[in-house]
Amino acid sequence: MQYFFAQLIIILIFFQNLILAHCQVPCGIYNDASRIIEIKEDFETIRKAMIQINSLSKLADPQSNNQLNRWIVSKDHHAENIQKIVSEYFLTQRIKEGNIEYIEKVTLLQKLLVNAMKCKQTINLDYVETGLVLVESFSKIYFDEDGHNHLNTFPR
Repeated sequence: MQYFFAQLIIILIFFQNLILAHCQVPCGIYNDASRIIEIKEDFETIRKAMIQINSLSKLADPQSNNQLNRWIVSKDHHAENIQKIVSEYFLTQRIKEGNIEYIEKVTLLQKLLVNAMKCKQTINLDYVETGLVLVESFSKIYFDEDGHNHLNTFPR
């Protein structure tokens, strides 16, 4: 019996990310408005990181170098999160061929993916602004009136 529990614990420790990951089963737990808010928050964090990177890169002390590295990692993480939401949530689960404005939705999402990649590659704040505009454009054609109302209930 102890052997069984030891194996179970080992499995849980090594595979916890797989167990806790969203499995792409249409369970209804996630909602579209909160994903849009998350993407906007990611872009705002990328903006802050880019500003900090520009500021810290002018300094040469070890603490500044440490913080510079942490901001770069954070910027990249948030750009990857945008890519993950766009590809794994919207493109694979929510946007269905034949939906109204399918081509426009897919095109905007593809542009968001590229824009997030550019946020990883550069410290150009224009990509943050463009990303936020793309998210707004996508939201306008994606959500119906109820969806827009739900989106507007989230605090800004």
